[in-house]
Amino acid sequence: MDAGHYPQAVTDRHILTAVAWPYANGPRHIGHVSGFGVPSDVFSRFHRMSGDQVLMVSGTDEHGTPITVAADAEGITPRQIADRNNRVIVDDLASLGLSYDLFTRTTTANHRAVSQEIFLGLLKNGYVFPQTTLGAISPSTGRTLPDRYIEGTCPICGYDGARGDQCDNCGNQLDPIDLVNPVSRINGETPKFVEEEHYFLDLPAFTRALGDWLGTRGSWRPNVLNFSVNLLEDLKPRSYTRDIDWGVPVPLDGWRDRPDKRIYVWFDAVVGYLSASIEWARRSGDPEAWRQWWQAPDSDAYYFMGKDNIVFHSEIWPAQLLGYNGEGDKGGTPGSYGRLNLPTEVVSSEFLTMEGRKFSSSRNVVIYVRDFLSRYDADALRYFIAVAGPENQDTDFTWAEFLRRNNDELVAGWGNLVNRSVSMAAKNVGAVPTPGELTDADRALLATTSGAFDAVGDLLSRNRQKAAATEAMRVVGEANKYLSDQAPWKLKEDPDRRDTVLHTALQAIKDCNALLTPFLPHSAQQVHELLGGTGVWSAAPQVVETEDLDDGSPYPIITGAYDQAQAVWASTPLPPPGTPLAPPKPVFTKLDPSIVEEELARLEEKGTSGTDGGA
Repeated sequence: MDAGHYPQAVTDRHILTAVAWPYANGPRHIGHVSGFGVPSDVFSRFHRMSGDQVLMVSGTDEHGTPITVAADAEGITPRQIADRNNRVIVDDLASLGLSYDLFTRTTTANHRAVSQEIFLGLLKNGYVFPQTTLGAISPSTGRTLPDRYIEGTCPICGYDGARGDQCDNCGNQLDPIDLVNPVSRINGETPKFVEEEHYFLDLPAFTRALGDWLGTRGSWRPNVLNFSVNLLEDLKPRSYTRDIDWGVPVPLDGWRDRPDKRIYVWFDAVVGYLSASIEWARRSGDPEAWRQWWQAPDSDAYYFMGKDNIVFHSEIWPAQLLGYNGEGDKGGTPGSYGRLNLPTEVVSSEFLTMEGRKFSSSRNVVIYVRDFLSRYDADALRYFIAVAGPENQDTDFTWAEFLRRNNDELVAGWGNLVNRSVSMAAKNVGAVPTPGELTDADRALLATTSGAFDAVGDLLSRNRQKAAATEAMRVVGEANKYLSDQAPWKLKEDPDRRDTVLHTALQAIKDCNALLTPFLPHSAQQVHELLGGTGVWSAAPQVVETEDLDDGSPYPIITGAYDQAQAVWASTPLPPPGTPLAPPKPVFTKLDPSIVEEELARLEEKGTSGTDGGA
């Protein structure tokens, strides 16, 4: 019986996959998607296969100074920059197979309304307050210099290159006035500091609540938990508003229509997880459906990002949620949305470097997702990130290692197992063979492949994706060894035994394909069809042109009908014996070793460096 007749067991468990919002000042490179993209999709696909109700949301982060700086440089509006890059990023992430239930953007009217509601709820409970502070302006232009566009020496660790909002070396929060020898990243001049009024989030009022919550997070990756706990030692109020004309308006009389005051981009960006969930619910026809993921006590929320964003997800966003719920030192009552759940886990990856150097668009050390996918298979990149990516330590992407992983593991390992097994069955039988009595070797292999779901699933449920991918490929190795040992090509005089071996091998391939589906969704669909399966096994995301629900402005979203996929996290039988099998085409593309020199030359080529004209 085909796996399509084995419906996925639906559970009552709701899992929110909250994926970091890629910034829309330009295309995203493979270092970005190694942190927020592929890990979140592997996690979501596994849980859908397990029968859990997954809501995977994100979008392009489109407010803030880098957008305005890019717009000024091109002589166009911030909205034009955001529109252009939103479309590029949407196409790239969909091509990579990231299965968002909704990938939207922060410039929607819905997002603006949700961001303003969170601000007002915090203000009502006393966790947001006005304060006069010193702000940086450019002496030559008179324009405000946002924190992230001021650099200097960190007063805490002495790092030369700290930003005005945070030191990436020691992770401490900063203000521009704290920096030693601050300079503008825009033109190198020394900023002038003047008094201005802003609203601040009272982070110290959450020290106790954040500490209590983090004390229950013992299963987190140690680097994330230790970093987050250490931040509690020196929490300071953080400016909730900024001097900028591009962002979410401050929803207060006297501020709402001001052209120079907006909510800080980082505060509105993390609210996006909630606003995207609400938008998804509105588009689903059940406007209240989001509450199952945000308020049910048995629901879980996993947040995926790179390590430079930990502070905003383990301190800032939880503080906003606690304050909105009225659960900080000042008490209070929940806002109109009701009490909102805190993150179950902040899943942060380390950094991916490239040929020993930090990714940098400005320094041409980069390859953008769209350029990579124009030359190589999406699953080849997904596999490299899963098995060799920066899960728990900084990792270097090299073209030589990418070539090796693709050719030795995907092509010669998994792809060869599929190709030679299906080829022999198609040539000798033309269909799924009829098995005879199984031997101990047959049963041992099937016990190995069917038993692997527990081990690999346990690793995936704990976000140990590198170990999970390695274990799945170890099982592939066992299947390859079985095929070599049994040598069905030598059994022409014993067709019954030959067919039993081939049926066993094909069943093992079906199991391995399920184990690898979260990592390799594109090829998983191909293998499903090579084994005689029909219909959708591993659903692909779709780019849909839509309109803003409130103001009618057009924009693309990523979404998908993932509940229609047949893939389940269990061993399921092959299609019935006699189901036709056709000679297979290779599942993966073997790469010529010359690509290493070609890509290194492209990387070094002045002015392009592998971007193929990428912005």
